[in-house]
Amino acid sequence: VQLQASGGGLVQPGGSLRLSCAASGSIFTIFRMGWYRQAPGKQREMVADINRDGSTNYADSVKGRFTISRDNAKNTVYMQMNSLKPEDTAVYYCTIRTSSGSNYWGQGTLVTVSS
Repeated sequence: VQLQASGGGLVQPGGSLRLSCAASGSIFTIFRMGWYRQAPGKQREMVADINRDGSTNYADSVKGRFTISRDNAKNTVYMQMNSLKPEDTAVYYCTIRTSSGSNYWGQGTLVTVSS
């Protein structure tokens, strides 16, 4: 199973980015897809996740600014990030959990919010 994330980059405060992550390989059913992030010197934290039925969870720090979505036919998860702040700077990792309980991680994509 491989997860290919894209969409990171440098953006000014208040700007927007859209992250994408496509899963490929021997996947029967993806139960949950999500994004975590890790800032320098900090622990990895959950940002948002979405279940197969479309139900979502968000970290309090991103509620109202980030929107997670998924395309089950494409095994792809997206995260629209608006009103970005310098404290959103981190490496963002996508992750999936399959219906069999296996977890997989992508390689990470860097998001830098700076003027």
